[in-house]
Amino acid sequence: MISLIIIFGALILIAGLIILISPEIILDYIKNNQDKPWLHILAVTVRLILGIVLISQAAQSKYPLIIEILGWLSIVAAVVLTVVGRKGFHRLMAWALSIAKSYGRVGGLIATAFGLFLIHAFV
Repeated sequence: MISLIIIFGALILIAGLIILISPEIILDYIKNNQDKPWLHILAVTVRLILGIVLISQAAQSKYPLIIEILGWLSIVAAVVLTVVGRKGFHRLMAWALSIAKSYGRVGGLIATAFGLFLIHAFV
């Protein structure tokens, strides 16, 4: 399970670096697919799986309380994305993409730091 967290961390790190270097690669992909149901399902599923794995493995990390809190936040985010439905998810994506030009690289920096933190917490 810890290897799954490290893989998630590495993927988040890579996505963050891509957004830092060339944000249009990921942002255009999201923009072109934001109305497709699989993106919503993927967003919920990834957050749910990550949350469950973080909570279950928190004790094995260097920062068990922080990792457990992040796990619960991930699960809450999955529940909220489920409850808002597809229309709400589409509106959320449209809003996020509208501010991405101004703050996209900041989001990339945060994602990079988060990915590094997850890897560091379990290695």
